[in-house]
Amino acid sequence: MSIGLRLKEEREKLGLNQTQLGAIGGVQKQSQLKYENEATFPKADYLTEIAKIGIDVVYVLFGVRADTAISDDEKLLLHKFRNAEPAVRRFMLYGGGDSKAIGQNFEGEIKGGQFSSGTVNHNYHTTPKTDSSMNIQGDGNVQIGGKIRGK
Repeated sequence: MSIGLRLKEEREKLGLNQTQLGAIGGVQKQSQLKYENEATFPKADYLTEIAKIGIDVVYVLFGVRADTAISDDEKLLLHKFRNAEPAVRRFMLYGGGDSKAIGQNFEGEIKGGQFSSGTVNHNYHTTPKTDSSMNIQGDGNVQIGGKIRGK
């Protein structure tokens, strides 16, 4: 498929006629017609303007779709990823299953704990005494002394 045919395809996809797209690109209908018939080729300023309304200029010129549009959810995910701590980034990428184990080590005597269907709430005291609290979300599996205890 040629540049002219791809330009026409993109124009029709947006429901525009030649006069409308030409005006957006800063040219007359006659110039738009010449672009689509490949009597002449569009200039950069025209392509810049039509790209602003959603014409895939990369596709028009090269026949390959530019997969640059991302959804609002993808934008939010990317923002959260870029602003996350390194451990959180690893978890986001690998779901906790990468070769670098992500875990917690406790030293000293651990006293007390509570297990409740999928959430581990654990208050622990170490020597010397310091109080700390953690809330771990997961599948409810806990490893103690080398044995796995599940739900």
